[in-house]
Amino acid sequence: MSDKPISAECPYCQQAMMVSRMTCHACEVAVEAAFPTARLANLPTEHQRFIEIFILASGSLKAIADQTGVSYPTVRSRLDKVIVALRDEIGRTQQTKGTILDAVTEGKLTAERAAKLIKAI
Repeated sequence: MSDKPISAECPYCQQAMMVSRMTCHACEVAVEAAFPTARLANLPTEHQRFIEIFILASGSLKAIADQTGVSYPTVRSRLDKVIVALRDEIGRTQQTKGTILDAVTEGKLTAERAAKLIKAI
């Protein structure tokens, strides 16, 4: 298995990929379903790596700049891009929840089905 992280984006259309199969390597039991993914997992790999560096540097942009040999304004710009991407991801999932709740209100979806859909987000 490769040490390179797997992208959460489709290599063909760049849309978010979905986890659909989980396997126990001990007994080889497999479960297939539409598993929810974390919001951070839906960010591009480069943003995920920046978040790791940011956390390991205790949130110090100056420390990141020193460690990577990049200017402070460049690091700050990178953080701003990650923030925008994360806000977009949060907005996307919140918008989906609103749409589901609207469908329940309009009688197009049962409350039980809506609860399952929201939990899957």
